[in-house]
Amino acid sequence: MKKVNILFVCRFNRTRSRIAEAYFKKINKNKNFKVKSAGLFKGNPVCKEDIKLAKKFGININGKPQGISSKLLVWQNIIIVVADDVPPIIFKEGAKNVIVWNIKDTQYQKNPDNLVKEIMKKVEKLCSNFKPKI
Repeated sequence: MKKVNILFVCRFNRTRSRIAEAYFKKINKNKNFKVKSAGLFKGNPVCKEDIKLAKKFGININGKPQGISSKLLVWQNIIIVVADDVPPIIFKEGAKNVIVWNIKDTQYQKNPDNLVKEIMKKVEKLCSNFKPKI
């Protein structure tokens, strides 16, 4: 099977794309799939509240945010736009396949737990599509 490189993208790589990357790495068992995350813009360090929010679900999002680079765009086979505030049209030229999840940032969520649950559900569905067919 061919290796697949998935790039999760949100606006600043502080919460949504980092949760998707970390959770995918936690549950994915298929070694043919690799993931990274980046922000449309390199954001400030992840805030303590978001680290605690993710940790509540067993997800570690510590680390420094990174912005999209030409190296990441060459590396990816699939871009998943985890955010509702990143226009997918900007990847029209460089992306092989773009999927949009349209998830609102934590600051716009009435209950931030729902953001994590929504990302987890979408990552689980994504991983279930990668299980070998018997």
